[in-house]
Amino acid sequence: MTIEDDGFTGLRVLVTGGSRGLGAATARRFAAAGATVLTASRTAPPQDMPAAFIRADLRSEEGVQELGRRVLDTLGGIDVLVNNAGAATGPMPTLERSDASWLADLEMNLLAAVRLDRALVPGMVERGSGVVVHVSSIASHLPQPAEASYAASKAALNVYSRELATAVGRHGVRVVCVLPGFTLTEGAKSHLQKMAEGQGMGFDDLAQQIVDRSKVPMGRPGEPEDVAEMIAFLASGRAKWLTGAQFRVDGGILPMV
Repeated sequence: MTIEDDGFTGLRVLVTGGSRGLGAATARRFAAAGATVLTASRTAPPQDMPAAFIRADLRSEEGVQELGRRVLDTLGGIDVLVNNAGAATGPMPTLERSDASWLADLEMNLLAAVRLDRALVPGMVERGSGVVVHVSSIASHLPQPAEASYAASKAALNVYSRELATAVGRHGVRVVCVLPGFTLTEGAKSHLQKMAEGQGMGFDDLAQQIVDRSKVPMGRPGEPEDVAEMIAFLASGRAKWLTGAQFRVDGGILPMV
């Protein structure tokens, strides 16, 4: 499928965490619209991914710096940066969570984006145009029990995104946050399948149980393509006056106005 109206033809796009899930759907969406797409992650994407791949580990400052150098060497710069890579150290009672766990979530969900922006956004500023999309989570507004470090790191990403938008807006660079809700990525499906087997129930029944318990107004989980479509819109010229804001793709789950 070719998308004709986004104006992405010839644009250089980097998607981190692009080997699967939201990242892979986003990379495919941009590629279908004619962009030159790079993906970066620790694991390689499927062979049919219409994008170049750079193996990268964003959990350390050195790993991010190396990715930034390779991107500049490969493409000379980036027009759209989608900071999608993220991780969680897993559920743990809040008062028992170690410093190492807190730091790991902050490194991956906040500092990886900060460091990659520091490497690539100055080029956007110099050219006078560019879009940065930070993939956050509704957990930043609706933290789940025993997942404080993940929620806090995503909330910090939201705040950082807002400040960065004010810093670079006058140079023609936009910065936005996308907050996905319960989305059936490959990782989520694998996790749910194990849960379903452990509880002696079907996958679909468990997914619907989570939807019902969470009171998702749309009555179903999201799909990676739902989030990818929002990211593509925000990166397009149709969103040229949108910056410094958060956009929820959550089926209406957050009780906010």
